[in-house]
Parts: sequence; C-alpha cells; structure tokens
Amino acid sequence: MFEMFTDLATWLVVDIFGLSKETKLGDALHFFIEDTTKIFFLLLVMIYAIALIRASMNVERVRDYLAGKHKGVGYLLGSSFGAITPFCSCSSIPVFLGFTSAGIPVGITMSFLITSPLINEVAVLLLLSLLGWKFTLLYVVVGMSVGVLGGVFLDAIKAERWLQSFAAKALKRGKNSSVVQAKQVKILSLKQRHTFAKEEMLEIFGRVWKWVIIGVGLGATLHGFVPEGWIEEHLGNGQWWSVPAAVLLGIPLYSNATGVIPVMESLIKQGLPIGTTLAFCMSTVAASFPEFILLKQVMQWRLLAILFVLLLVAFTLIGWFFNYLTPFI
Repeated sequence: MFEMFTDLATWLVVDIFGLSKETKLGDALHFFIEDTTKIFFLLLVMIYAIALIRASMNVERVRDYLAGKHKGVGYLLGSSFGAITPFCSCSSIPVFLGFTSAGIPVGITMSFLITSPLINEVAVLLLLSLLGWKFTLLYVVVGMSVGVLGGVFLDAIKAERWLQSFAAKALKRGKNSSVVQAKQVKILSLKQRHTFAKEEMLEIFGRVWKWVIIGVGLGATLHGFVPEGWIEEHLGNGQWWSVPAAVLLGIPLYSNATGVIPVMESLIKQGLPIGTTLAFCMSTVAASFPEFILLKQVMQWRLLAILFVLLLVAFTLIGWFFNYLTPFI
C-alpha cells in the first residue's frame, strides 16, 4: 500500500522538479515527500478510526474509575490510558489537572503523563513498518513500564508535596470527597460518532501537522546531506557513552512521537544502533526543555528536577538494553 507514496515522491522529484534521486537534494526531497504524505495519510485514517471507537469514551468517567482502584492496578491503567490516547505533552497537562482534581494519586497520574507522549497508535503503526512487530512490541512494553515504574517511584517519595499550590489544593479536595460520582455516558448515534471522529481528527491533525513537517524535514536533512557513515562513525560503534550522549542531544529539541519517527528511520539508516536511536527519540519526545516549561505550570522545580533525572536515567538504560538485545532479535 505504501508504494503509492514512493511513486508519488518519485514523480514529483524526477518528473516535475527534474531532479535526480542520486543527488543529495533529490534524495532528501524524495525522503521528505514520501514520508510526509505517508504520515499524513496514516494520521488522518488512524485518528479517525480510533476516535470512532472512543466516541462514547468519557475522560471524567475514566478518572473516576481510576480513583476507585487499587494503586497497583491504577498504575497500569494510568499507563495504558496514556498509551491509547493521542495526547502530546502540552495537551496532556489539562488531563493531568483533571486526574488531580479527581483525587487520583500523583503516581497514577504521572504514569499517564510519562506514557502519553511516548506511545500513540500512529507511532506504533509506523514503528511496525520500520522495525517489525518484535521491536514494536518491546517498545510499547518498555514505554509503559517506564510510566508504571516512574509512577511507583514518585508515589514512594510522596511527590505530591512538590505540586504547585493550586494543583495540591485540587488533589486534597479530590481526596476528601466522600463519593466520586461516575457520569453517565451518552450513547451516540452513528452520525454523532462520525461528527465526533471528524472533529477530533481535524483538531489533532491541526495540532501535530507542523511537528510532522519539522520531524520529516530534519530526517530528510540527515538522510540526504549528512555524509554516509558520519553518524555511525561518531555514535554508532556501540560505545557505552553514545547512549547518554544521544539522550542529552535530544533535550534541546522537541517533537511528538509521530514527528520523531522519520528522524528515527533516518538515524537507523545512517547506521545508528536501534537502542541509541530510541534513547535519542524518547529524550526528544518526553524530556525536552519545551515539555518541562509546560510542566512548570503544575510542578515545583524540585519535582521537575526529579522527573527530569528519572527520565534521563530510564532512557539511558533503555538504550543500553535495546543495543544489547538487537543481535538476538
């Protein structure tokens, strides 16, 4: 199915623009057109399909459900909810506040917040086509594990002490509430589901398309203009320090999980090991400066610093783990 995007890119680059795919510019432009059209297509189709399934889903009811569950189950449910919802870091914060207001423990809320930007349905589909089902499954399991373990750790150190005052007050009010009322979910007609799915598709697409272009543009630049073997020579020889170096390199950047996939594809083709590539991309998605500027709205500096170090350590360990595992998969 994806061959039509390759053919479209070839037609535009060769027949319309008169460039050769053998040149750096032609190669980079072909990569950009092919991946942009493919990702836009997948975004529109997948967001619409998932939104149809989620048309009767009520976020407040999910919050209430999580608030009444045992913490052990709550961590997993919070991480799972983060994995299946198409939120980026900026749009996750209102949901974070909603969870807090419902009196859900901070650790469960953080499980959602950590997992949400790392995993979404489009990123999983693209990873499946790029790395195969084994690596994709491992990525999902590892991403959710980071969310769950991060939530457990933050609850253990009583991280709610370092919420901003308004968020802490909301959490206290939620915990003191005697009964959490589950709201009735209205059953929508097929037309209403279509309208909901179309509006959500347009809203989410309008929010992420620019990040796709930025991500694909960076990936195309790496693919077309970085000398072949340069990345492999500097970061691709399996040195232990290459993984933390890649994590630190990703901090000043920002993308969502969808936009960073083309960068991941280009880095892997340039010879960067999969674990090092994953570490870089996770850092870009979930530990970037822009993300933490947004989180400052709801967290004090101490909690931000703890979360920052926690993520950097986790991504480094994940990178080492995947680099070690790659020869056996």
